[in-house]
Amino acid sequence: MTRKDSGGEFTAGALTILPLLVAVVVYGLLFGTLAAQKGLSPLEVAIMSATVFAGASQFVAVEIWTSPPGIVLLGATALMVNLRHVLMGAALAPFLKGWSRGQIYGGLHFMADENWAFTLKRAAQTPVTPAYYLGLALPLYVGWIACTTLGTIFGGVLQDPARYGLDFAFTAVFLTLLVSLWKGKRSVAPWLASALAAVAGHELLPGVWYIALGGLAGSLVGAFMGPPALPAKYRETAKEGGNAA
Repeated sequence: MTRKDSGGEFTAGALTILPLLVAVVVYGLLFGTLAAQKGLSPLEVAIMSATVFAGASQFVAVEIWTSPPGIVLLGATALMVNLRHVLMGAALAPFLKGWSRGQIYGGLHFMADENWAFTLKRAAQTPVTPAYYLGLALPLYVGWIACTTLGTIFGGVLQDPARYGLDFAFTAVFLTLLVSLWKGKRSVAPWLASALAAVAGHELLPGVWYIALGGLAGSLVGAFMGPPALPAKYRETAKEGGNAA
């Protein structure tokens, strides 16, 4: 792929993710505000957002933050919340053929729910290039760091997003992503199992176990149903790779 092609792919990814940055601004500022109330400095928040880059686990971490922080509890909680990334990475794996090991492992750090969903959507239409994935991920990454840091600096900017209806922003984003991932009748059973397990976990268990349970239930049902047929272009790539071997 030429530099011009890579630039076009990066631009296409960036334009795809751009509308979702509105939600990132809202929740980045909110997270920064909450972190400031817990005593975290702008530098600490910037480092957390850059190294963790996982909004859900960062919100949970701030909720249970103490001074001094309980490192083991924070680490275990973040791990539990982010267990879904194992399943998300497994779902992406068949579509990353041709990527180098460095591109794959580097891309995993930037994987978030939003760019993961758009990557899967793109993969159903055309092979996903590292440049396109970076175009999806980099604006989200930079925007999250910037907005969480600004939220810490201007701690009183967004104290109650529900007052303006902004608390629904991420819910609306994920509903939109869900619709884009609909694959027909095959999607019903895993989605239903995931929803039932998540609701039951939320009602019956403390903490954020419902996140992992929902993802696990949907994955198990999907595994029982068997893998879907890959698009023709991926089958051809796999066949060529097998012949070469």
